[in-house]
Amino acid sequence: MGQCVTKCKNPSSTLGSKNGERESGSKSHSKRSAVHKDDHGSACGKSSGDILVNGTKKTDAAVESSQPPTFSGDTKKDCVSSAEESSLQRIGELFRRYKDEREDAILEEGMERFCNDLCVDPTEFKVLVLAWKFQAATMCKFTRKEFFEGCKAINADSIDGICARFPSLLNEAKQEDKFKDLYRFTFQFGLDSEEGQRSLHREIAIALWKLVFTQNKPPILDQWLHFLIENPSGIKGISRDTWNMFLNFTQVIGPDLSNYSEDEAWPSLFDTFVEWEMERRKKEEETKCITSSDTEDLCAEEQT
Repeated sequence: MGQCVTKCKNPSSTLGSKNGERESGSKSHSKRSAVHKDDHGSACGKSSGDILVNGTKKTDAAVESSQPPTFSGDTKKDCVSSAEESSLQRIGELFRRYKDEREDAILEEGMERFCNDLCVDPTEFKVLVLAWKFQAATMCKFTRKEFFEGCKAINADSIDGICARFPSLLNEAKQEDKFKDLYRFTFQFGLDSEEGQRSLHREIAIALWKLVFTQNKPPILDQWLHFLIENPSGIKGISRDTWNMFLNFTQVIGPDLSNYSEDEAWPSLFDTFVEWEMERRKKEEETKCITSSDTEDLCAEEQT
């Protein structure tokens, strides 16, 4: 970011002695000396050498001169303004390095080069977090405004600067309130805004659920995604309400699903999932029992 160094010089004060009241030209040199002597022995007990020509006491002047130099408000503003301007120039240069030739935005090809320079995969969680901080409206695209505002938000204006911010950004995403914001952002991020989509394609939703839960995977996630992949209900898309409520579902409902109630205001898809999952688990247990029973019978036959 730039630094401003301002040199300040304190004006030096000229010391002198107090001459007392002026006498007329007829007064002798001895009388002037007497007056000077009287002043020296005044009730204040201060010598004339303790007073500056401008009437300031030496002690006061010493205190003033010992204080550090201060910078004026205008100088500070100039320093900040200069640093911000330099940072914006670097952000502009960085944006131009990846922007599309015909559109004032970083598109898929530029995004790939951008991620390569950041040493991250475009499908990595870090890229999702970066898009969240940039408040990107569309996948594989950063507009000029999004890029500039995003870089300022994370206080970075270079590839090295962005890389250095990743650890703190990942820690931020672990905070409950921040993760909730990231989670809700992810749904909007996955929509095709140009087509006016209002729900996520099932395959996109599955990929984004895997991605957004990279750092804090809920126990029920694998079963939920398996249910969607098997697609027993014939669902084609995931609504915003279903997406948002699934986060609540993972926080409230235990892995064994025993505290789930259809009477509560859950999306109907959750009812289907719980019913399907409980049936799957039942069949799995029956299969284990049959396998175990066959093994025991086989062992008994071998022993005889």
